[in-house]
Amino acid sequence: MSGPSTFQPQNSVLQWFERRLPIMGLVHSSFVAYPTPRNLNYWWTFGGILTFMLTAQIVTGVILAMHYTPHASMAFSSIEHIMRDVNYGWLIRYLHANGASMFFIAVYIHMFRGMYYGSYKEPREVLWILGVIIYLLMMATGFMGYVLPWGQMSFWGATVITNLFSAIPYVGESVVTLLWGGYSVDNPTLNRFFSLHYLLPFMILGVVILHVWALHVAGQGNPAGVEPKTDKDTVPFTPYATIKDAFGMACFMLLYMWFVFYTPNYLGHADNYIPANPGVTPSHIVPEWYYLPFYAILRAIPNKLGGVIAMFGAIVVLAFLPWLDTARTRSARYRPLFKQFFWIFAVVCLVLGWLGSKPAEGAYVILARILTIYYFAHFIIILPLLSRIETPKATPNSIADDVLGKKGIATIAIAAIAGVLLLGSVQPSSAADAPQPPRVKWSFAGPFGKFDRGELQRGFKVYKEVCATCHGMSYVAFRNLGEPGGPGYTPAQAAAVAAEWPQKIKDGPNDQGEMFERPARPADRFPSPFANDQLARLANGGALPPDLSLVAKARTYERGFPWFVFDIFTQYQEQGPDYLVALMTGYEDAPKDFVLPAGASYNKYFPGHAIGMPKPLNDGQVTYEDGSPQTVAQYSKDVAAFLTWAAEPHMEARKRIGWQVFGFLILLCGLLYFTKKKVWASAH
Repeated sequence: MSGPSTFQPQNSVLQWFERRLPIMGLVHSSFVAYPTPRNLNYWWTFGGILTFMLTAQIVTGVILAMHYTPHASMAFSSIEHIMRDVNYGWLIRYLHANGASMFFIAVYIHMFRGMYYGSYKEPREVLWILGVIIYLLMMATGFMGYVLPWGQMSFWGATVITNLFSAIPYVGESVVTLLWGGYSVDNPTLNRFFSLHYLLPFMILGVVILHVWALHVAGQGNPAGVEPKTDKDTVPFTPYATIKDAFGMACFMLLYMWFVFYTPNYLGHADNYIPANPGVTPSHIVPEWYYLPFYAILRAIPNKLGGVIAMFGAIVVLAFLPWLDTARTRSARYRPLFKQFFWIFAVVCLVLGWLGSKPAEGAYVILARILTIYYFAHFIIILPLLSRIETPKATPNSIADDVLGKKGIATIAIAAIAGVLLLGSVQPSSAADAPQPPRVKWSFAGPFGKFDRGELQRGFKVYKEVCATCHGMSYVAFRNLGEPGGPGYTPAQAAAVAAEWPQKIKDGPNDQGEMFERPARPADRFPSPFANDQLARLANGGALPPDLSLVAKARTYERGFPWFVFDIFTQYQEQGPDYLVALMTGYEDAPKDFVLPAGASYNKYFPGHAIGMPKPLNDGQVTYEDGSPQTVAQYSKDVAAFLTWAAEPHMEARKRIGWQVFGFLILLCGLLYFTKKKVWASAH
């Protein structure tokens, strides 16, 4: 539809170059003079948003790959190295991790927009199929990326999903062995996934180029579902579509940056801040939220092979949509029955996503089976039937006759609310019999929150005198105590803490080829008090004391509806420290009917209530020089705050930069909005 270019550069050098390689003419015909339907609404801006997100993911991914180590024993540590030690590494990592979710939000909106307005119908069948291929490549890329942090959910997610291929008759076991590079998920698996995760985005980019090419051959669809007939039906892509897309992109960036700077871990899973452990299976294994509808379909089928076929079939069936829906009217605006069934289908997908986050048991499985049947019936039965029996409304004679109203406001609100509910539905499971920890007031909560230096120093004192007898912090260095945003010690004080630390650092070999012990230096990490895990278990009744570097992010609890929705807007992300305070203050005598295992203590907030750690704190146990109360409640709050800083040492910088970014984006949105109004005034 873009046709041959009429672009003629004025500069003689550019004219010489253009005659030999007309790349500027191609850009001009495709992105400047390209005729765009004048009635496109903001749902069409998501094509540009997806292009931006793909670019952002590739750029941030390449930077992360420079510092990531794809080895089973170092992958988790390399992620923490990026987060803590690489300049703005935390920002790059949060941009990439949350960017994956934003990418899928945009692609789901883009796909549902295409389904609503019939963008898959003739002559755009190839365009639609290329979009489905992009979606499949995105799912593969996202899954492999989810494995790379090598946390608990990464490892077990990889184990569960790759095991599905064993259901393939005759060759299944060989395929799984090939994926694993052995007989279990291990280092070869991680290397394979890292290589493919790096490669696939460039394959996506290649298919995107074909997708855009197909779009320019067939032409863009539009909300009316009628083809352009005269010049009055279209406007040049630049400046009209360009400024509209730029405004939509800036608004989308506000959502993206909200998650990056203020709720960066909301869309993730706390278990992924625990290093992968093949010997400990998480109580509830769930994939990322954008796979949940298909995960629910997989688990709804009692037969393993049947579940795999159904899961992949749920995606492949999308490619056949142009031939399943044969109605001549494209847009749901003029198909009242189709519109109703479309929204029912959208709700079904959302509920399947919610079911995918729940345990595969009882009513959840029954409901998932019912909705799985409806999912396939929508494509195989309902759409072909509607094509035959539905009487559509009269469509406009041309795009120019199409009345541009504000009909999309209600649907935008519905889609936004439904999307928020789906995002929030991915909450870690907690023990049903454990009460919810009480909310604690934190100085670092909220968009302007900062750490209380006195609280951090008191918390460090509790850690040093109590917690450090059993727990190390292998990702926190002594020098971090003297860095901005931390407890407020000077570099000299941090060095003194390191030198006086009771545990020595094993180093060597020396000139005689022998290992030796030396005092800690500022660059050293807080060591474990035990030489190895076996000694740690022996000293603690068989239980392994966890490393406390990330415990404030690795522990959480389920908030429940509607609080998890409010958490997005209130920026509540203190479930970890709230849980830690509750855990340390939750020791009490076991009820008479509760059978407490030998050597365990009763804690009302610990899942199952039987905890291997004895009560760690007692009133008056640690002396505070600043006059603060020397109570268990105060000790617990102080050490929880310190551990929150240990898990997120750049929190203050993150929030400070966040407001600078938001100020810029809000100003940019305002400028683009008024520019758009002025540009489009002549078109209207």
